[in-house]
Amino acid sequence: MRAVVQRVKSASVTVDGEIIASTGNGLLVLVGFHSSDTHEDSDYIIGKCVNLRIFEDNAGLMNLSVSDTEGEILVVSQFTLYGDARKGRRPSFSDSMPPVKAEQFYNDFLNKFKENYSSVQSGRFQADMDVALVNSGPVTILLDSKKQF
Repeated sequence: MRAVVQRVKSASVTVDGEIIASTGNGLLVLVGFHSSDTHEDSDYIIGKCVNLRIFEDNAGLMNLSVSDTEGEILVVSQFTLYGDARKGRRPSFSDSMPPVKAEQFYNDFLNKFKENYSSVQSGRFQADMDVALVNSGPVTILLDSKKQF
């Protein structure tokens, strides 16, 4: 599982001209699922997101997590995180989890995320979404449950 975690001042998701989710200070988490992902991968990514110390303390050091700051989290599915563009000009998405399996996995992931953190909102799976954000810092962290980077 891969995630792009961005510290934000605000973020929102719009589908068909309607804002379906929005947050204030916190995290925007773009998440993609590999075909071999398990619930242990979900646990790893959720734990990292909730506890990642990327918010500034009173001394200006990145020492606080989103839970320490009581920030909000917006989760958006993004299968293109497994796009492989090493060969040719058109990315291959063959490593991404197939859509039917990925939708159930995404729903399970969100439910588990909400069990671990009280302020989680989400985009809509497989929808054509417009994602807006004000990146704070900017701070952007890449996570991979297989620890490839």
